[in-house]
Amino acid sequence: QVQLIESGGGLVQAGGSLRLSCAASGRTFSSYVMGWFRQAPGKERAFVARISRGGNTYLGDSVKGRFTISRDNAKNTVYLQMNNLKPEDTAVYYCAADLSVAAGSNPRVYDYWGQGTQVTVSS
Repeated sequence: QVQLIESGGGLVQAGGSLRLSCAASGRTFSSYVMGWFRQAPGKERAFVARISRGGNTYLGDSVKGRFTISRDNAKNTVYLQMNNLKPEDTAVYYCAADLSVAAGSNPRVYDYWGQGTQVTVSS
């Protein structure tokens, strides 16, 4: 069992940056594949990024070159660095965790979710 708490969302102008954090409870954080997803109003939850237990990363096409995912197992935290933000990045961002090494871009695979943090990018 793991509990996830996101932070770092807010309002930013286009071209700006934000760093989201997701703090996890428990002593087995390093065993989880961690993912970031986002959901805009009226749209389905969409994959943003994931990081494996070993630190391998995978980013969605719409954020490649702008976003970076990283993790600090000593702090039980995963980060999403978002640069050159665009209005279309506006959404609620969710952190997710799963023990399966196959956890990828499908949100239905992930067992644990945070409550979400709002990111709003103004033009």
